Amino acid sequence: MKRLLDIIASLVALIFLLIPMIIIGLIIKLDSKGPILFKQQRVGRNKELFNIYKFRTMRTDTPNVSTEELGDPSIYITKVGKFLRKTSLDELPQLINILKGNMSIVGPRPALYNQYDLIAMREVFNVNSIRPGLTGYAQVRGRDFISDEEKVKFDEFYLKNQSLVLDLKIIMWTFITVIKSEGVRLQ
Repeated sequence: MKRLLDIIASLVALIFLLIPMIIIGLIIKLDSKGPILFKQQRVGRNKELFNIYKFRTMRTDTPNVSTEELGDPSIYITKVGKFLRKTSLDELPQLINILKGNMSIVGPRPALYNQYDLIAMREVFNVNSIRPGLTGYAQVRGRDFISDEEKVKFDEFYLKNQSLVLDLKIIMWTFITVIKSEGVRLQ
């Protein structure tokens, strides 16, 4: 049932957001050199690697590590990228990942392929057994400003309490945190 809802919701969102996504792509091209979309290997369900799609918000010479490991990420973020990250619009291409079955709308955020500690902690609590999400419980509980241990604690809570009601609450909380620009590391 959840997979069917993911397909329908992501398809409807892609149709509704097609024109804004094209405009965002053009603005990215005008703002900086490089591709419009950023692809990065992430860990999916059962630790299978997949390419996640995002609008590119950083320079092309940015190290391929998590934002927390960049020190001062603001030196890598493009002018348009700062806005896209603050509003989470950079995440919109992940609707394609949802359609492809790599992701769900709600689930633990997919770890970078090189976040070995996070992947190992998630394995202990069986979190890697579910599809990662565009948004998740850890996202609405602190996003970039919580430790890996806290993320895994929130991910485990989600795993044990999955339901349509919890997913709807997380989606609602996501909109609130995006509007308030909470939890995003820009500097």
